[in-house]
Amino acid sequence: TGAGKTHTMLGDERDPGIMYLTMIELYRRMEEQEEKRCEVLISYLEVYNEQIQDLLEPQGPLAIREDPQKGVVIQGLSFHQPDSAEHLLQMLARGNRNRTQHPTDANATSSRSHAVFQIHVKQRDRVSGLSQDFRVAKMSLIDLAGSERASSTNARGERLREGSNINRSLLALINVINALADAKSRKSHIPYRDSKLTRLLKDSIGGNCRTVMIAAVNPSSRSYDDTYNTLRYANRAKRIKLSLKSNVVSVECHTSNYAAVCAELKAEVMELREKLKMYESSQGLADLKRDPPAAICFRLKEPLQE
Repeated sequence: TGAGKTHTMLGDERDPGIMYLTMIELYRRMEEQEEKRCEVLISYLEVYNEQIQDLLEPQGPLAIREDPQKGVVIQGLSFHQPDSAEHLLQMLARGNRNRTQHPTDANATSSRSHAVFQIHVKQRDRVSGLSQDFRVAKMSLIDLAGSERASSTNARGERLREGSNINRSLLALINVINALADAKSRKSHIPYRDSKLTRLLKDSIGGNCRTVMIAAVNPSSRSYDDTYNTLRYANRAKRIKLSLKSNVVSVECHTSNYAAVCAELKAEVMELREKLKMYESSQGLADLKRDPPAAICFRLKEPLQE
């Protein structure tokens, strides 16, 4: 704890962190997709004392469920569609103010919960057809609370209870990573249900995505044991084997949407015609610049012979 994990992931309005910079890059790449249309939804939550709280619209503990088609679902969690990266930064700042933080002897602004920021992206063709292929993806950016030793933080009462829950969820995450990374045993049972955090991240670390872990360590010699364990922890995460699945969903268009599909196709045809006219006019001007009017020769039609 106190090594800079929250500052790395969240930052502040003057020095944004990885979450904000990731969204800026995502919006930039979406603007480059001329033939695709993308929809972005975000959610921001925390896992505090094994309870899930919505940071953008606080409303009490939320229940977690598993859907056979959608995967892990949190009932009542709010989803938001930011207008721009600046709007997103404001939402992150609001969510961080709702996050549980309390001072300890190790850190004056210690995070007492795990914060999970999830980005849901849906991509489809800009012009719809009678059948549409949606490419769906989810990115989870997690700011984990740091492991704590009660002897070093002098935690008592509620702070001690928070620290024990943090350590228990981190231990559950270690066991899941070890089970996924152990290629020799390939255990059939992965202990996702040992913690709300691991249940929430089941489809994020289960092998159908790339897992990247940033290890924040303290250069102090007093934190030698914690630094060593953290680096071992991160090294195990590199060994998670990928087991990719298709993220393309085909949806048949209902007959009631045929008129909308035809309207989109007509709009695309008009747009392409305008582009063609602009291209032809630009080519005509280029020809006139190469061949000035004085050098253009006109051939008259020969008179008819009687």
